[in-house]
Amino acid sequence: MINRIADISLRKAARVAGFGLLIMLIPAVFANYFVFSSLIVPGDAATTASNIIASEGLFRAGIVSWLIVFTLDVVVAWALYVFLKPVNKSLSLLTAWFRLMYAAIFGTTQLILIIVLVLLSGAAYLTVFEPNQLHALVLLFLNGYDYGASIGFFFFSFHLGILGYLVYKSGYIPRILGVLLIVAFFGYLIESAGTILLPNYPDVLTTVLTVPGFIGEVALAFWLLFKGAKIPEMKS
Repeated sequence: MINRIADISLRKAARVAGFGLLIMLIPAVFANYFVFSSLIVPGDAATTASNIIASEGLFRAGIVSWLIVFTLDVVVAWALYVFLKPVNKSLSLLTAWFRLMYAAIFGTTQLILIIVLVLLSGAAYLTVFEPNQLHALVLLFLNGYDYGASIGFFFFSFHLGILGYLVYKSGYIPRILGVLLIVAFFGYLIESAGTILLPNYPDVLTTVLTVPGFIGEVALAFWLLFKGAKIPEMKS
C-alpha cells in the first residue's frame, strides 16, 4: 500500500531543499564577492586593515551573511536526507553528515573574522603592538581563515560526491545532475587539498575547479523546487 504521508514528506523535503539552496546564494555571493573580495587585498596588510576599519559595518554584515548560509546548510542537509532516503538511507545520512561537518567547520572559522575585528578595534590593551604589527596579525588570521575554509570544503567535496551518486542512481532525478555533482566532488577535493599541500596554489584554479559544483547545485535546486515537488508517490 502506498504510504501517502511519506510521499507528502518527500515532496515537502524537495521544496525545502530547493528553496534553501537558492536562497543561500544571496548571502553567499554578497559575503564572498561584495564584502571580503573587495576589502581583503592579498599580501597587503596595511591596505586590508585600512579597508576593514573604513567599512567595519560591511565586514560585520559579511560575517552574518555566512552565518545565514551555514544555518541554511543544516536545513538543506536534512531536507536532502529525507528526499534521497528512498535511494539509499545509509548513504543519504552519510552525505548529510558531510554537509553538516562542512557547515560546522566553516562556521567556526567565522570566529577568526571576529578576532580580526577585535585586533582593529583600537582597544587600549592593543597599544602594546605597533600598527604594522597589528596589520600583520590581521593578515595572518585572514590567511588562517582561508585554510579553515579549505578544510571545510574538503568535507563538502565528499558531500557532493555521495550526493551525485545518489542523484545518478535515484531514477527520478535527471542523471546529468548526478554527473555534474560527481565532477564537482573532484573539483572541490583538488582545490581544497591543493590549497593545503601547495604553498603557492594558484587562485585561478579555485574558480575553475568549483564552477561544476556551483552549476550542479543551482541546477539541482531548480529541479527540486519545480520538479521534485511533483514526483510520483513512493515509499521512503
